[in-house]
Amino acid sequence: MQKKGAKNLTVKMLIAMIAAVLCGLGVIALRESLLGAGNEAAWNTVNNLLFADISAAGNERAIGLFYIIGQLFVKALQLVIVPMVFTSIVLAMLRISDSRKLGRISTKTIGMFFITTVVSIVLAAVVGTLAFKAGVFRNTALDMAGSTGSTGSNPLMIVLNAVPNNLVGALANNGGVLAIVVTALAVGLAVNALKEKVTALPKLCEEISEIINKVLGFVVDKFGPIAIFCLITRTCAAYGVAHLKPAIAYVLLTVALLLLVLFAGYALVVRITTGLSPVPFVRKIGKVALFGFSTSSSAATLPLNLKTTIEELGVHEEIASFVLPLGMTVNMDGTAIMQVIATIFIAGCAGYELSLPTLLLIGVLAIIASVGTPAAPGAGAVILFTILSGVGFDNELALMAYSLILAINRPIEMLVTALNVVGDSACAMAVAKSENALDQDRYRA
Repeated sequence: MQKKGAKNLTVKMLIAMIAAVLCGLGVIALRESLLGAGNEAAWNTVNNLLFADISAAGNERAIGLFYIIGQLFVKALQLVIVPMVFTSIVLAMLRISDSRKLGRISTKTIGMFFITTVVSIVLAAVVGTLAFKAGVFRNTALDMAGSTGSTGSNPLMIVLNAVPNNLVGALANNGGVLAIVVTALAVGLAVNALKEKVTALPKLCEEISEIINKVLGFVVDKFGPIAIFCLITRTCAAYGVAHLKPAIAYVLLTVALLLLVLFAGYALVVRITTGLSPVPFVRKIGKVALFGFSTSSSAATLPLNLKTTIEELGVHEEIASFVLPLGMTVNMDGTAIMQVIATIFIAGCAGYELSLPTLLLIGVLAIIASVGTPAAPGAGAVILFTILSGVGFDNELALMAYSLILAINRPIEMLVTALNVVGDSACAMAVAKSENALDQDRYRA
């Protein structure tokens, strides 16, 4: 029954995505037709009725039907991020009674995350440098209409913010997931060490986890496909042809590299680390990638990723419950790829030269920045500013190019999220296989 339900959900999501793309293309055609004919008022009426961000200034009277449906769905998922991450990690600590095994799993998980991120960054740096030397990124037309810059902070602040100074404040902040992970690890290790002296907290975490799973199952199964349709259709409406023409080289190159890693890279990881055929992995993880693509949020995709990784890919719960929440916070391969290519693109637009030391610094900052990127829509492009500041790409042309990235990066961020969540699952399989905690029969089913 679970397998049949998973297949039905995958089919529904795929249908919703195809329908959304077709509808989105129709919306783009309508938008360009109305604006090209000078009927801006007609497009504004359609936009205000269906697609407008009702929280933005000037949209006080807009209806934004598609925006409301999409945001209600995302907010429903975000509602359980903190309790899900906290309880899943605490329970994962409790399920691993052998402290030596816990140490092994932690080391292997961080090791896999580091390896995949470094490989992704090296690949992005090589491809981006070749494009830079070929002059692909030079003299790119920049359109600042409607674009605004952003400010960043020192990437090393992620280290400082990893340990919260207020427990209640940490548990009340969806944006500080790393602090929640650190807190949950500390609590889980302490409870594990105290064993029978602590009985109420483990029971409470188990009951909260059951409630979360029940609520999420209902939300995802019943409203997921509808929300995906609304989210993707609205994205097409918000980013019409005018915003897709500039920086076409950056968009095409980044999308091509992300697709290569998504469809071939992680399949290769599964093959090398588990010795299993990657075909079932690609087939079963598809709905997770679609969901991540639609919501553009690793955090919102975590519930479905956990369910799929455990029930369909055969990873034991104690492994998945530890690796996936941690991966959602620190394993951002897609974000790192985007940030490296975007930085090289900005260097080309702004007239900077790329040297080996500069590339190495970009790589190091991309690792730190990707770890510090919140698992939320659009965060990767904003955190990009920290890399630009770190390497000194801060002249007027660089800021113009950065503003352009903020304007056109939404579709890329959607693909980045799909890559991030699939990477978490691939790493979970690798760790599970090394610990003999992978149900191969369930994986092949």
